[in-house]
Amino acid sequence: MSTTHLTAGFLPLLDSVLLVLAREKGFAEAEGLDLNLVRETSWANIRDKAALGHFDIAQMLAPMPLAASLGLTPLASEMIAPVVCGLGNNAITVSADLWRSMADHGALGNLAAGPSGAALAKVVAASRRKLRFGVVHQTSSHNYELRYWLAASGIQPDRDIEIVVLPPSLLPDALGSSGLDGYCVGEPWNSIGVTTKGAHMVTTKAAIWQSSPDKVIGMRADWAQAQPERVAAIIRAIYRAGEFCADPANHAEIAQIMAKPAYLNAAPDIVGRALSGRFEIGAGAVAQVPDHFIPNASAANFPWKSHALWYYSQMVRWGEVTSSPTNAAIAAACFRPDLYRAALAPLDINVPVLDDKTDGTHDRPYQIAGTRGSLTMGPDQFFDGQVFDPSALDRYIAEQARS
Repeated sequence: MSTTHLTAGFLPLLDSVLLVLAREKGFAEAEGLDLNLVRETSWANIRDKAALGHFDIAQMLAPMPLAASLGLTPLASEMIAPVVCGLGNNAITVSADLWRSMADHGALGNLAAGPSGAALAKVVAASRRKLRFGVVHQTSSHNYELRYWLAASGIQPDRDIEIVVLPPSLLPDALGSSGLDGYCVGEPWNSIGVTTKGAHMVTTKAAIWQSSPDKVIGMRADWAQAQPERVAAIIRAIYRAGEFCADPANHAEIAQIMAKPAYLNAAPDIVGRALSGRFEIGAGAVAQVPDHFIPNASAANFPWKSHALWYYSQMVRWGEVTSSPTNAAIAAACFRPDLYRAALAPLDINVPVLDDKTDGTHDRPYQIAGTRGSLTMGPDQFFDGQVFDPSALDRYIAEQARS
């Protein structure tokens, strides 16, 4: 088998793990790929270097291909995402001072999104200054999850608080220097904030919207169209890495790999928290979050068009793009379940037969139709009880505009 050299950009986050394992455990090599991983310092660098073709593929924020295709980026270009890097992994972390105030106003310390949000709303209403929260990029899942949680809790993000953008690795230091009151980020940067800055985790992505995507493998659409065999090989390598990551017997080895200076450069015990779901959340408290990061189960690597449309709905909600059938079609076209199915067909992998699903109606595991029977899916509830039906996109957008 001939070998194809690919350059892939990534950020030091736990959910780069499938890309790292594809290289470190030979899944990419088995597909004929020589995968060269390039560590970057910010999502802006990932965005721009991918657009310029400096990277063949990259770990991207799930909304990033949409933003590029919709013309919201400095170097707008048509991008696609044919495979997802797992579900979950984000959390919201606050300073020790803010946590004490939230606890005084009813926060429970169990990572439940509702009580934490209600307590924060009381603190915000009583505060004589605007609290400042950090996110990793404007068109990021973190920004939209934080805003969704705040708005559903009675806090208007652009009126009641300030939201700023910083690279993930700088967020704990910004919190520790009082530059931020809180932030939304992926692991290990919540755990690092707790361990090194006395911070407190208050809720998680899995508590705000269960079984939701966060990172994808993205690429230019023109490159993908010209390289269909390489795209299929990438999808298969990421899928195999997800299977390996999903086995708890491999977690200790994975934590050692990801802890290396080339990747997360963090202690293995901190890296391992997202893999096990067992977190030290602050002030000596421990919480178990079994669905914090899902690398393979529940069709975790499948690029649902409905997930792309939910992120699009948030772009509309927060004034980044106008609502139109054309823009909705552009957003949906960025996630490519057709390429995913075609790549996995030779492996006889059971994948969803539909491109869309309704989220928010299931609070326990449920079944969907797959290519070889049915697939077991995890719960997909939004913490505030909302339902996202992609066939009623305009109504959902209008309802959110009124909230």
